[in-house]
Amino acid sequence: MRAFDISPLLRSSIGFENLNRLVEFASRVEGGESAYPPYNIEKLGDGTYRIAMAVAGFSQDELDLTVQENTLIVTGQANAEAESSERQFLHRGIAKRAFERRFQLADTIKVTGANYENGLLNIELVREVPEHKKPRKVEIATAAPTLVEATRIAAE
Repeated sequence: MRAFDISPLLRSSIGFENLNRLVEFASRVEGGESAYPPYNIEKLGDGTYRIAMAVAGFSQDELDLTVQENTLIVTGQANAEAESSERQFLHRGIAKRAFERRFQLADTIKVTGANYENGLLNIELVREVPEHKKPRKVEIATAAPTLVEATRIAAE
């Protein structure tokens, strides 16, 4: 009997640890999802994250980032003109196949930027909690003395 492994789903969820949402997401994932390209998710500080994807062989203009309805979609498509160059490979160990990688983001996670350096695509994320969702302190007021108590105190 094959066991259902949801660990890839746990790695691609950022900003929330809600098991119900993960199980719902697991039921929508199509079979055969590959592990290409490899990536890391780092927590840099309180509320800041980074996704680092190893996309060696791709140029910056062959990569695309889209955020749509709390889903970060990273796609890579090799440029056909560059592939048809006169280079002949005896061995091609650096994969340059088209890919699409999706990351489910919590409502409070926002993509703030991305950079491409030395074959790594770094995507910066930050948790932005709206003011109405932040915890706030409520002062407890003391009850004002009633008129009857005030006259009783004055009479004594």
